[in-house]
Amino acid sequence: MNQREQAVAAPEAGDDAGSGEPPEESSSTEAPPQNGGRGLVQRFVSLIRGRNGSTLREDLADALAEDQHDSAPFSPGERAMLHNILRLREVRVEDVMVPRADIEAVELSTTLGELLKLFEESGHSRMPVYADSLDDPRGMVHIRDAVTQLTRSARPKKPRGAKRVAAKTADLDLGQVDLSRTIGDLSLTRPVLFVPPSMLASDLMNRMRAARTQMALVIDEYGGTDGLVSLEDIVEMVVGDIEDEHDDEEPMITKAGDGVFVVDARAEIDDVAEAIGDGFAAEDHSEDVDTIGGIIFNTLGRVPARGEVVQAVPGFEFHVLDADPRRVKRVRIVQLRVPGRRVRSLREHPADEA
Repeated sequence: MNQREQAVAAPEAGDDAGSGEPPEESSSTEAPPQNGGRGLVQRFVSLIRGRNGSTLREDLADALAEDQHDSAPFSPGERAMLHNILRLREVRVEDVMVPRADIEAVELSTTLGELLKLFEESGHSRMPVYADSLDDPRGMVHIRDAVTQLTRSARPKKPRGAKRVAAKTADLDLGQVDLSRTIGDLSLTRPVLFVPPSMLASDLMNRMRAARTQMALVIDEYGGTDGLVSLEDIVEMVVGDIEDEHDDEEPMITKAGDGVFVVDARAEIDDVAEAIGDGFAAEDHSEDVDTIGGIIFNTLGRVPARGEVVQAVPGFEFHVLDADPRRVKRVRIVQLRVPGRRVRSLREHPADEA
């Protein structure tokens, strides 16, 4: 059995996983909340009560349709979440995955010291592990395993036959930890799921629960790595973005001045057009690409260098602020001035004649 088959078959030891059982009902006798009355589930049940011969999915769709015309028992946030639940069965892995260019992974020859530093800088708790390239994945590494290795190596050696007791923090000798040993030497890798981009996100969620893992690599038909999907990515499709203390708080679109916007190259074209206004006409690109970085690549046919200026949308310049050999990262979009404005200004305020 090869490593990829093992990754599918073997559970990921140590990862937290839901039991799959429904939560216990509360015995609390507290009064219901007063901000709108009953909870979301209770309101949904009251809407579908009495309907026979229909599926839960059909009942939910009908309840949302009625909510648009009736007394709106669902808040806008609740309606959005319920719509996302209905849409989840249509979402594929490729729709939620982190693209290959954005994957933060570590090589099998990475040392323990380098690994701990990478975990600190990235803020991730898991990272894929590869041998020669991302197309040769070997699994994943969890920060918990790295810390466990650190403490085990720092624990004082006990004589044979001595009773083993829990080590106190003060008893750990970090000086005896060999930080030069590699991930491969220490066997820190865990199995990871390998899935096709066409798999439904809901099916992947079930696979993750069964395998007790929260990460999967997306593999194309040729065996290459297309992207990465975490359980959080799928959950965010329903509840929206989940921010934590390590997430980058820099907005995707920032207005830097009159007619000047600094944009993450991954920003959606529609979102940028909404922020800039009607003058941003990118219809020629919207059928082929979805992001600002895609517009630039579609125009040039290559990844631009940092500092290049691209005119991809009429009336606008795209200044590449940050890029690497694989992709554009950040762009400044500058709206060009209409030539006639200066002429009109001079006519409205003519110079005084001598």
